[in-house]
Amino acid sequence: MARDITEPEVVFRTEGVTKVYDTGEVKVYALAGVDLELRESELTVLLGASGSGKSTLLNILGGLDHATSGRVWFKQLELTKMNDRALTRFRRDYVGFIFQFYNLVASLSARENVALVTDIAPDPMPAEEALEIVGLGHRMDHFPAEMSGGEQQRVAIARAIAKRPQVLLCDEPTGALDSKTGVQVLEALDRINREFGTTTAVITHAAEIRKMAHRVIRFQDGKIASTEFNETRLHPHEIDW
Repeated sequence: MARDITEPEVVFRTEGVTKVYDTGEVKVYALAGVDLELRESELTVLLGASGSGKSTLLNILGGLDHATSGRVWFKQLELTKMNDRALTRFRRDYVGFIFQFYNLVASLSARENVALVTDIAPDPMPAEEALEIVGLGHRMDHFPAEMSGGEQQRVAIARAIAKRPQVLLCDEPTGALDSKTGVQVLEALDRINREFGTTTAVITHAAEIRKMAHRVIRFQDGKIASTEFNETRLHPHEIDW
């Protein structure tokens, strides 16, 4: 399908990225030569079976892991040339992570969990503002044990966006939730993408979620099997999954 020649700026670009795990007896290719572009302000959904390479790629893009070979850029920064200290700085300044499990500190309130990030970010938004964005302004002083799974995940999203990241990398953010609660989480991600233009990549096993994306990338056996575009995006509450 032809694309508009005024496509947004490329945020992430990979060339021939591989990730090989060598057990001594056999080499396992988690990624087997991935060429990819993620563009500014796009919401991209990554689909594929477990072990197809989605999470490995996201971890490499986010500076949590190293490619075995190939090259990775974030805008003009070549991540594959960075040492661990530089990658830590890159993650702090540019990337928000959201995982399947919320990783909240049980002894801290929602506000305090979000403030953990705002204390170290160069240009953070107030924790209260981040919680309002995800619909939890009324739960700021509640502790994780007093919240549902969906509310805890939205606190995790607030924590990720409070440092005003340029990209959000989300690995199965609804994986531990039922569909009704998951929609609330997807609505928060959708709002952040639409209102702030935050480049967002979402890994999911729920194929129907692809309908909220600009771009859908399918992985198979460590490679990109296909890429498709949605000319019309659905809002999360319109998706039946």
